[in-house]
Amino acid sequence: MKSYLKRYARNFDYPLFFTYLLLCCFGLVMVYSASMVWAVNQLGGSPDFFYKKQITNLCIGAVAFVVGAFIPYKIYKENNVIVSMLGVMFALLLAVYFFGFSPGDSGAKSWLNLGFASLQPSEFVKIIIILYFSAVFAKKYEKGKLDNINESIIPPIVVLFAASFLIFLEPDLGTLVIIFFIAVSVIAASGIKFKTFGKILGVLGACMVIALIGIFFIRDRFFTEKRMGRINAYFNPFEDEQFFGYQVVNGYLAIGAGGIKGLGLGQSVQKMGYLPEPQTDFILAIIAEELGTFGVAIVLFGLGYIVIRALVISLRTKDPMARMIAAGIASMIGFQTFINVGGLTGIIPLTGVPLPFISYGGTSLILLSLAMGILINVSMFVKRESKGGNGNGN
Repeated sequence: MKSYLKRYARNFDYPLFFTYLLLCCFGLVMVYSASMVWAVNQLGGSPDFFYKKQITNLCIGAVAFVVGAFIPYKIYKENNVIVSMLGVMFALLLAVYFFGFSPGDSGAKSWLNLGFASLQPSEFVKIIIILYFSAVFAKKYEKGKLDNINESIIPPIVVLFAASFLIFLEPDLGTLVIIFFIAVSVIAASGIKFKTFGKILGVLGACMVIALIGIFFIRDRFFTEKRMGRINAYFNPFEDEQFFGYQVVNGYLAIGAGGIKGLGLGQSVQKMGYLPEPQTDFILAIIAEELGTFGVAIVLFGLGYIVIRALVISLRTKDPMARMIAAGIASMIGFQTFINVGGLTGIIPLTGVPLPFISYGGTSLILLSLAMGILINVSMFVKRESKGGNGNGN
C-alpha cells in the first residue's frame, strides 16, 4: 500500500489539480459575493445561505473527485459497470419525466426533489455518455471492428438518442446540445476512419432534420411565449428590456460597469436585485463588474488550461479509452463554458447552462469534480505509460 501511494503521488497531475482547486475556491468566494443580497431580499435568509450550501456541494464534490481519481478508469470498460451506468442514467431520466419539477420559472422540468436536496439528472448523462462511448469504442478498436457501423456505431447511437429524447421532453436544450457535442468529440477521438465518421455525422444530421420536422408539427406547443421571448431577446434584448431581455441587458450593464479594474469585490450594483439569481448562470457578469477584466481572465484562463491540458493528455496516450475520456471531458468543459459565456455576451441565445466550477449548483459541481478526478486518473496513466509502466490505469 505504501509503495502504491508513493507511485500514485509521483504520477499525480498537480498543475491540473491545483487549477481545479483554484477555480472551485474562486467560485465559492464569488457565489458568496453574488448571492448575499438575493438570499436576504428574495429568500429572507442569511447572507451566507448559498455560500454554506456551496461549501456542502464542494465537500461532496471532493469525495467524488477522490473516487474518480483513485479508481482506475479501465474499470468503466467492464460490462457490469456499463450496464449499471446505463441503468442509473435511464432510471434518473425516467424519474424526471414522471416526477420532475421546474425550479422558479425556468420552464424546464429537469429536477428531482429528494427532500433533503434537489438533483438534476441530465448532468449525470454528460459523464455517463463520455464513459459509455469511450468503453464501447475502445472495445471495438481493440477487436478491429471500429469501422463496422452495424456493430460499433448503432448501439451507442441508439442509447444517445434515447437519452436525448428524454432530455428533450424536459426540455433542457442547452444540456442536450452539450451531450451531442460530447458524443461527437468522443467518436472523433476514437481513431475511426474519416469516411466512417462522415457517415456518422450524416446519420446524426438526418436525425436532427427529422427532429426539426417533428418540432414544426408541434410548433405551437414547443415555441412557447417564453422560448420565443428568449429568441427575440437574443436578436435585440433592448426591445424588451423590462421582460425577456431584462437579464441580458442587466448582464451587459454589469460587464460595462466593471471595465478593466472592476468596482471591487462585493461592490456590484447589479446583484442588488437588478440581476435575477446572479449566483447561477450570470455569475460571470458579477465577476466582470466587481473584478473587471482581471477576474474574468482568471476564470477563462483556468478553464482554458483544463481544456488544453485534457486535449494534450488525449493526444499523448496510446490507449484508445484514455484518449476518448480525456477528449470527452475537454469537450464537456470547453463547450459548456462557451454556451455560458456566449449566452452572457449575446453570441448565442440564453440556455441556462452554469459556468463550470464557478456557478452555484450542487449536481453540476459534483459531477464536474468526478470528471476531474477521472481526468487526473487518466493523466497518471499517461505519465506511467510514457515511463514504461504496466498500464493498469494508475
